[in-house]
Amino acid sequence: MAKSWRELKVWQKAHELVLRVYKETAVFPKEEIYGLTSQVKRAAISVPTNIVEGHSRNTDKEFANFLHISRGSLEELRYLLLLSQELGFLKAEIHESLENDCTSISRVLNSLIVKVKQ
Repeated sequence: MAKSWRELKVWQKAHELVLRVYKETAVFPKEEIYGLTSQVKRAAISVPTNIVEGHSRNTDKEFANFLHISRGSLEELRYLLLLSQELGFLKAEIHESLENDCTSISRVLNSLIVKVKQ
């Protein structure tokens, strides 16, 4: 296992996704700043944050639990991005790119969950 959460590929990918989400939500309508914009950002931040917290725990069981929470947040983010696109806040090509990032992170996250549970 990685000595630091910063070494985890899944954390690196999730962190990059957060940075992209912040960039792409900057154009959302101002009236959504405390609504959908905030919710999208919080879901995105929750993915790497739970990886960090879980990695900092003492047991693989706890780490796996936080990885599951991270996966749930990733799925929440996927829905919120879809909603954002359908409301016209995200262009289809941006949504598709972010969705591809989510799929990539999901695969790595699922692999890590399996590895930690062994």
